[in-house]
Amino acid sequence: MSNDLLNSIIEEVEKKLDSAAVNPEIENVWEVFYLWDWVAKISGLRNVAYNELVEFESGWVWVTLNLEEHFVWVVVLRWFSQIKEGEKVKSTWKTLEVPVWEWLIGRVVDALWNPIDGMGEIKSSENYPIERVATWVMARKSVHEPMETGIKAIDALVPIGRGQRELIIWDRQTGKTQIAIDTILNQKGQNMICVYVAIGQKEGKVARVVEELRARGAMDYTIVVTAGASDPASMQYLAPYAWCAMWEYFMFNGKHALIIYDDLSKQANAYREMSLLLRRPPGREAYPWDVFYLHSRLLERASKLNDELWAWSLTALPIIETQASDVSAYIPTNVISITDGQIFLESDLFNAGQKPAINVWLSVSRVWGSAQIKAMKKVSGTLKLDLAQYRELAAFSQFASDLDAGTRKQLDRWARMMELLKQGVFEPVIVAKQVCAIYAAWKGFFDEIEVSKIKKVEQDLYLSLDEEKSILEAIKAEKAMSDETENKLKEVINRVVELNK
Repeated sequence: MSNDLLNSIIEEVEKKLDSAAVNPEIENVWEVFYLWDWVAKISGLRNVAYNELVEFESGWVWVTLNLEEHFVWVVVLRWFSQIKEGEKVKSTWKTLEVPVWEWLIGRVVDALWNPIDGMGEIKSSENYPIERVATWVMARKSVHEPMETGIKAIDALVPIGRGQRELIIWDRQTGKTQIAIDTILNQKGQNMICVYVAIGQKEGKVARVVEELRARGAMDYTIVVTAGASDPASMQYLAPYAWCAMWEYFMFNGKHALIIYDDLSKQANAYREMSLLLRRPPGREAYPWDVFYLHSRLLERASKLNDELWAWSLTALPIIETQASDVSAYIPTNVISITDGQIFLESDLFNAGQKPAINVWLSVSRVWGSAQIKAMKKVSGTLKLDLAQYRELAAFSQFASDLDAGTRKQLDRWARMMELLKQGVFEPVIVAKQVCAIYAAWKGFFDEIEVSKIKKVEQDLYLSLDEEKSILEAIKAEKAMSDETENKLKEVINRVVELNK
């Protein structure tokens, strides 16, 4: 062999050595050896993290939830039937993320961000992780700005502030979802993006909610997410976290956000089902030991940012369904201890026609007057105490054969106030009008009106206020009721009362 040929071979070998990868990628691969009911057990998987995504040969991605010494348990999100025992699995070194973008507004999607409204593909250019540490306390500000629901009994007696976590709780068929929908409707024009997360609900119910929101123009600022009753438990568990990330995207990009979890008791049931399948030791009511953390790490992400972070907010309205009015059960007591207040509904009030069936005597908001404008605080300051006294007097009067004139007058006035607090579905009322109506009943202007006519007088008052716009504009601008505005309001109320006597 000539020297020239030898040199050319050496040069070629050197080039190949120079271009060779000295740090080849190492894949962490093993196989499935157990499959059962949306759960898989994988042997040999190493260096995998909790909540990490793992990829199967068939292309489907699962989430790891149990880490043991020799095995890893993962749960499937969809297409469970496509996975086979013996299939190879590899780690992805990624945690679950969700696409976030304003194009999702107005859409109906499932827990894996797939559109189910027939309106085409959803585009996104950014992802957020579904699990995130809650906003640091020093980055927060105390709740002080009202998040008006348009429901008189709430805005006057159990006010909600932006950044608050207010629980809605009671048995089924008492109007919990309706309160949430009316709250969404009232956010129109308030620079508020709403996310309605339906967990374990029937598809028909979700379809009706979407139809009502679309008919009233609320889908222009709302996203509806559904992990239905027919979806696997993993999807119902995932949905609240996935869309809390979307919710945070809006907060960090210059908008206030409201998210409604309907309901978290079904998410807890789904998590219990998953935990039992993963062979985790059961605790009270067969829930796993970390079920409190399940909800606390979710609801703690609600916050009101401080002024340095532009004071945007995340407001959460979780819903819990009780069984036989048992608020001392495990999940209700957990969520009550996490939230900043509770709106208790009552079956007896609902059946008696007092709708929304809010038990104003038990319901509480821990921010109270901080989430009300001055005008509302002025007219509702003693309202809760007065209604509590009314309930006691009403119960006592059933056994009393004779009542003095003062007691009878007080009972009659607060019977009219209870009638005023009734409200139809899909009929949110702006706070300025609420202030005027409550003022009229509080000051006794409706004392001579029959209880059966209170709703008509209320509607006539609203029509008169729409004509006399200066009163509503003054309350809205000043957030208070000046003496001049109060005198004008008295004149309007007197005219309406005289026409309805």
